[in-house]
Order: sequence, then structure tokens, then C-alpha cells
Amino acid sequence: MSVVRVIPGSGQLGKLLPFAAVLVLLCSALIGMSMSSTCSAAAGVQMKADSARATSSDQSLVILHELECFRQLGSALYIAAHPDDENTELLAYLARGRNYRTAYLSLTRGDGGQNVLGPDFGEKLGIARTQELLAARKIDGARQYFSRAVDFGFSKDYKETLNNWDRQQVLSDIVRVIRKFHPDVLITRFSPSPGGTHGHHTASAVLALEAYKLAGDPTAFPEQGLAPWCPKRIFWNVSKFQKDKFDGTNVTKMITEGKDSVSGESFLEMAERSRGMHKTQGFDTFRMSNANEPRVELFQLLDGPAPKDDIMDGVDTTWNRYPGGAEIGKAAGAIIDQFKLDDPAASVPALLKLRRQLDSLPLHDPVVTEKRELLDHILQECLGLQVETTVNNFSVVPGESVKLHHSAKVVATVPVKWVSTRYHLLDKTETKNLELKRNVATEWQSTEIVPFDTPIAQPYWLRAQGTPGMVRVDDADLIGSAENASSFPVENVFEIGGQKLVVRDEPVQITEVGGTEIRRRLDVISPVWLRFISEVSLFRPGSSREVELEVTAARDKSQGTVELNAPAGWSVSPTNVPFHLAEAGEHAIFKFQLTAPSTPATARISATALMNGQRYQSKREEVNYAHIPPQLLQSPASLKAVSFDLVTRGHNVGYLPGAGDSLALNMQEMGYKVRVLDDAHLSAEQLHDLDAVVIGVRAFNVREHLEQELQTLFSYVESGGTVIAQYNLSDRLKAPKIAPYDLHLSRDRVTDEKSQMTFLVPDSPVLNSPNKISAADFEGWVQERGLYFPDRWEDHFSAVLECRDPNDKPSRGALLVCKYGKGYFVYTGLSFFRQLPAGVPGAYRLFANLISLGK
Repeated sequence: MSVVRVIPGSGQLGKLLPFAAVLVLLCSALIGMSMSSTCSAAAGVQMKADSARATSSDQSLVILHELECFRQLGSALYIAAHPDDENTELLAYLARGRNYRTAYLSLTRGDGGQNVLGPDFGEKLGIARTQELLAARKIDGARQYFSRAVDFGFSKDYKETLNNWDRQQVLSDIVRVIRKFHPDVLITRFSPSPGGTHGHHTASAVLALEAYKLAGDPTAFPEQGLAPWCPKRIFWNVSKFQKDKFDGTNVTKMITEGKDSVSGESFLEMAERSRGMHKTQGFDTFRMSNANEPRVELFQLLDGPAPKDDIMDGVDTTWNRYPGGAEIGKAAGAIIDQFKLDDPAASVPALLKLRRQLDSLPLHDPVVTEKRELLDHILQECLGLQVETTVNNFSVVPGESVKLHHSAKVVATVPVKWVSTRYHLLDKTETKNLELKRNVATEWQSTEIVPFDTPIAQPYWLRAQGTPGMVRVDDADLIGSAENASSFPVENVFEIGGQKLVVRDEPVQITEVGGTEIRRRLDVISPVWLRFISEVSLFRPGSSREVELEVTAARDKSQGTVELNAPAGWSVSPTNVPFHLAEAGEHAIFKFQLTAPSTPATARISATALMNGQRYQSKREEVNYAHIPPQLLQSPASLKAVSFDLVTRGHNVGYLPGAGDSLALNMQEMGYKVRVLDDAHLSAEQLHDLDAVVIGVRAFNVREHLEQELQTLFSYVESGGTVIAQYNLSDRLKAPKIAPYDLHLSRDRVTDEKSQMTFLVPDSPVLNSPNKISAADFEGWVQERGLYFPDRWEDHFSAVLECRDPNDKPSRGALLVCKYGKGYFVYTGLSFFRQLPAGVPGAYRLFANLISLGK
């Protein structure tokens, strides 16, 4: 086992650390989370946004750190399966301690995970977790990539994972990222040896190892049009979660102690903050369990030449790797040595000279290109050149004009001319030739028309219909990207010392909420939004019912017609209806009669608004959490219409919300009148007229008052009521008792949504009344059968169903029913919270039987 210890800050920045520490103590309250590494962040808008909030002294430390990053050419790519799989401490150490270009490739966006903050699942959860990863990277200094793989839920077998994913597509995506990023080493979070962890985890390591071998092969994926790139070696970053896979051979040990040269935080503290961004997964108060232990990382070699002392052994991490690069390295070192914290502009002449030297290096080398962008950003920061494009409204409709306010200000005394501004969307350049005055904003405005054919804003991976295992991305250049580029990119061209400097920007709306500045990028939106009041509609075969569609105006004087589009066998009346909405924000609800075919069927019903010869089909949704920027979705509005035989009993159901699901709406669709309950004010009077009470997912993990009100619920059951409790996490219970009789929660789950269901009590009313349940009712389930089943319970409970994953022992805890007094208590880990919103007929029939118990 080899050991290496690297002390960060070995250049001038290291010598200045005592002074830097004083500055940090004085200004840390102002810096907060705004500091981010530019070693791994792409030059441009985000770097400007992060650095603009720092004080001048802080900014000098940031610039000095960026110079150290410019001088360092080592690169590492970390690969795993999900958001929150990454080792944030290692990322922080590599990116901000060693100043390497560091990136994390998460194969999925975490779409299939849980959400402790709200009801967003699936695509919307994936969007939230994407932004959580980007927020984490701003802290630890790495950059973020993704593949097209979908997190389809927990998988116990990596082979099942690769069957659900398109193996070749995901492998191609990893190769693409390697060829674009040019990492010197690859690092996996998980062992490629199967077993003992999530199937996605193992699959990520298996595919990373394959990609390592293929990325340098010109015959592999030639359609990418990217030059081959072969990393030096690939490691497994050994973790405590897979110690049984670790044999202790071919291991390199790395000491990761140290502090960030700008903020003064230890890499451990930085890692905790970074991981704490995964708030939808409950990591908001995350702390390292081994914080008092020496900071050591282990790397087991998976392939490539064995290192002697360090993961980068044999890799030239200096500019010497390029012919003629030695002089660039020397020049960068000289700038660092002579850098003046109190006068960054003194470095401008040397930076301009260094820019000319870079012209001698390969134009299309991705690392050199990135370093050019970084150097331009450093030059901009040394000049104190602040550039901003603002709009009054963060949204614009195709064909509409947008008023842009441009502003530039320079702090340095160096002459700077604002030459021009380019609008790439319009293929237009505004020539200005304005001389900037020191500390005086130069401003001008422009009104531009957004072309009618401009696509509306939508996350690029959701623009087309994919498969359960893969998203579809038609523009290959976008594959790997974390998020969309700007809808309206702006390039400002300046002249400094006879050289042109391009500063990229995008329009933003700036508002203030509670003393906090909020910036929203300009989004292209639909002039109207369409929304089905219910996204699942239930029919009996051959029946008709009203379907309601809401039309909301994004702009004044919105008028046109709206229609529903149904497949053969379904009929809609009327064909279309006109709408006229006078003001933006005004909305109206239109009713259509939808008739189902005479046999059971499922259909996707879409809606279209026709305005001025254009067709619009989008609904508007926002993913909005306090710790990430608001995210706009404009997916096609659609309704899942399901025709099947469903019988219900009872009329009134109480719903006690948990961490978030849509069951209240789903039960209303079944015909029930739903009353939302509050555990802080439960009483017998509230419950006496209810036919059943349904408790939302993870309610016993998040409801603060449920424990003291349990007896109210138990008394309701004892008097003849029915309570249906859904799954909870065993390790975060706020009540020691969650049922009238004892049961023990486990981590048992059945991830195969097609798993055979065995009826353990065939004559149970759960399986017979009012709907006769058969194997057909378990067809078409999505993602899983269920999760976190009890594994032990008192004999009062009856286990109704048995299911299993391949090669696992059977689980009988999916659906437990007990008689308590005159009523029934049900505990179920079956994932009704996924099945009902997905319109699975059998799940509705089974849930109706649970509500109907005792009636």
C-alpha cells in the first residue's frame, strides 16, 4: 500500500494563507455559500454570478485560486449511479485542494428515489435532484455530468439494471463524457463485483470499467465524432459500504486533510455542506460519522498501470504535457508569484501576454479550450469588469419583443472598450465601441423580437418521450450536460490592450424576496398553458363522463380554440371550444364529454390550443424548493383515461398527509369525498362520519403530533372504522408504536414490478369484496411492488399477500390486516402512491377493497 500526502496551497496562495484566514474570519458571513471553484466550473455566467457577491479582498483570493487552477492540468472523473452517491470530501479535496479539473458523472438524475420534502416524484424529482447536485458542485468545486439512464427504482441485481437501461447507450454516454472531459484517471464509487448493494451501483462500476477500455479505441462509437481519449488508469474508491469486496491488494492510500485556500473551511466541512444540498433525500443536517478520524481515502486499482505513490503517478499534471507548454507554465507561475492582493489589475499586462502564448497550443483540445476560457475569466476578474443583462420579466413568448438592459462597469484603470454585443439566437450583432469609465456603469437598451419558431423552455432530456429505462435526447451534443444552455445567449465583446475579450452572459430578472436577491434566467414560454384538472380519469367500460381542462393565459388578449385529442375507440364532444382570456393570469375551465369504449382500455388524451395558426400543448409546472433555483417545466398536457370495472363502498374518507403523495386526488377520482385531516387537531368528532382514514406515506416519519393522537385513531378503529397506513422508514419514526398491535418495520422491498403475487388468504375480504382480485390486477404495475415491508408482527395481523424478487426469499409483509374491536387496521408497503397516479386499474380495485373493509 502506497501513501501520499499533499499539502494544498504550495504556491503564493499557500504563503498568504495566514492573511487569507484573517480575511475569511472578517468576511465569512458575507461569503456564505457563494464561493465556488472555477477549476472545474465552466467559465461564464455561473462564475460571474458566484464571484460578484464577494468583497474585493475575498475576490483577490478567488482570483489567486483560479490562477493556481490554471497552472494545474491534472483531471479526475468520478463515476457512480445517483445524486448523493458521490464522495463529496474527495471531490472537494481534488478540486479545491489539488486544484485538479474534477467532475462527477451521475448516470441517473435520481428520478426513482424518495422525496422527504414534498410530493414531487419521477421526472420532477429528477429535476430537483439535478439542481441539488449543481448546488453541491458549487460548494465542493467539481463539475457535473449525466448519462441518459433513468433511475427506475431500487434494483437488487445489476443484470436487471442493465436490462432496463440500454446498456450500449449508457456505455456510449460514459465514453462521450470521457472523450469530452479528458480525465487522467477514472474513479468509481462502487465495486464492479456484484452483490451487497443497489444494482444501479454495481452497474455504474461495470460500465465505467468497460468505458475505460473503449474510450481510447477509435473504432468504438465513431458516430460521436470525438477524438479517442485513454485515461491512465481506473480505481475503485473503497467505501465502508462494500468492505466485503475489498481484498487489500493494489491499493493507494491518500491523505485528504487540509483547508480550502479561499474560505478557510476544511475539506470535511466543505463536504458536509455539499452533501447537505441533497435535502430531498433527508441530508440537510448531514454530518460525517467519522469526522474525528484521520482523513484517508483508499483506491483499489481496477485497470491500468499500477501507481507507485499516488493516483496520478505517471501523469504530467503540468503544462509540460503540451509541446511549447513549459513557457506557459512558467508564465503562469510568475503571475502567481507577483500577484498583488490589493491590486489584481497589476497582473493584466502579464495575463494579456499569456493569452497570446496560448494561441500556439492546439485550438480544439478540450483542456486547452477550457483553460483559455478560465484565463479569460481571470482577466475579467482582475479588471473588475462586471457585465450584466437584465429583463423586467423572466418569460417571453415566441414572436414577442423582449427589452434588454445591458450594463458594464470596470474597476481597474486599464482602458476597456465595449466593442459589440452578439445575439446568437437572432444572428445579430450590435456594434457599440463604447469606452468604459472607471467605476461608472455604461448602460444601453435594446428591444429584440424572439423568433416565432423558438422552442419553448423544457429540460432537454424531457423534450421527447423516452422509455422506462432511458431518456431520449435527439441532439447528441447535449448528452452529458447537466442542464439547458441559455434560451437567449448573449456575447459581449470587449477590447483590452489590442486584444478581444468575449464575456458570455444571459438575460436575467432580478427581484428581492425577504432581503434575498433572486435571479431567474429568461425562459421562452407558451402563450397559454393547458391543465387537466385530474391527470387520471376512471371510467366504467362504455360510460361517459366530463373531463375538465383549464386554460391559463400567459399574456393579455389570449384567444383561440382548444380541443382534446383521443385515440380510436374513444370519443370527445364537443370537437373544440373557443376561449378568450383578457388578462395574463386569467384562466377558464372548459368541459368535454369523454366516452370510453365498451371494453376495458387505457388511453392517453392530449390537449391542443390553436392561436394565430400555431399549436400549443404545454402545461406549466414548477419545481420549487428553497435550497435550489425555481425550475420551469412545460411538458405536454395529457390525461390518462382508464376504463375498467371498479366497485366502491362507502362515501367519506379522511386523509392524513405524510411526506407527499397524490392519493387524496386519486380517491376523489374513485368517487370518494375526501377530508384532509391534521394530526394536531384529531378528534373523535372529526372521524365519526368517515368510512375510512388513509395515512400518507412516511407520515410516522414527518408528522410531529401523530404519536399523541394515535389513540384517537385506534379508538376510531375500535368503534368500527378502517385505518390504512402506508409505508414508513424504520430508522426515523416519530412514534414507537404505529399500529394497535406490534409490528417491526424492515428494509425489505420487492423491486420487480412484475413479481408474482401469491394469495395467502384467498377468502380474505381484501381479495374478494367488492372487487374480485385476481393475478390480472397485478399486471401493469410500475417501478416496484412495494418497499420497507414489516418482517415481524403479532398474530393478530393476517398477511394477505406474498411476493419476492428473483433469488430472494419470499416476503409476506406487503399487506397486513388486523381486526381491532369492530374495525380494521391495515398496514401496507405496497406502492399505491406510485400505482394510483400511474392509473393502474388493479391497484385502484385493491385499494377500493381496503377502504371497503367492514362495509
